[in-house]
Amino acid sequence: MTESTDRKVTANISITLDGRYNGPGGPGDLGAIVPYAVTEVARRHLGRIWENATTAVLGRRNAEGFLGFWPSVAGDDNADPRDRGYAKWLVDVEKVVFSTTLAEAPWERTRVVNAPAAEVITDLKATGEGEILVNSSASVIKALLAADLVDRLYLMICPEIAGGGERLFEDGLPGSKWTVTRQEVGDQGEMALVYDRVR
Repeated sequence: MTESTDRKVTANISITLDGRYNGPGGPGDLGAIVPYAVTEVARRHLGRIWENATTAVLGRRNAEGFLGFWPSVAGDDNADPRDRGYAKWLVDVEKVVFSTTLAEAPWERTRVVNAPAAEVITDLKATGEGEILVNSSASVIKALLAADLVDRLYLMICPEIAGGGERLFEDGLPGSKWTVTRQEVGDQGEMALVYDRVR
């Protein structure tokens, strides 16, 4: 049995009112989510998710998408300072990318793994310090929820019903109790929520 440190596993994702992280058009259908990503509430929420994190965990699709966007923001003096702060953190932080297809790491300070998420996260918890942030990667978050390894959920609830697409909370997850430790509602009805696992 691997010894565990007190590292928290946190997860960040945006979902619609009907619990979906994409629309009926598939992974790229983010029409019900993107309009709320740059609101004041969303930007403050973004600042909270990474402030204590020392490891970023990503699925391959997000890693490649983030790579195409965030490094340029990190060097853009005209970008919102909150976006720039997050971008610099993401570029500099230790990253773990889950993939069955990548042959090499797409970023510096990145390790590609092809192993069950629960095993990898349990190993990460046994070493180092600081939070482990699973960043908008639903497949990894789902696996960790199934293994009851998520300590904190950062949710952006977008005030739209997608009507189709993939859900974050699927049938079959183990029952668990959570408490709201922060909530903020934006002018468009978007909600930033922080839930901590009650153990």
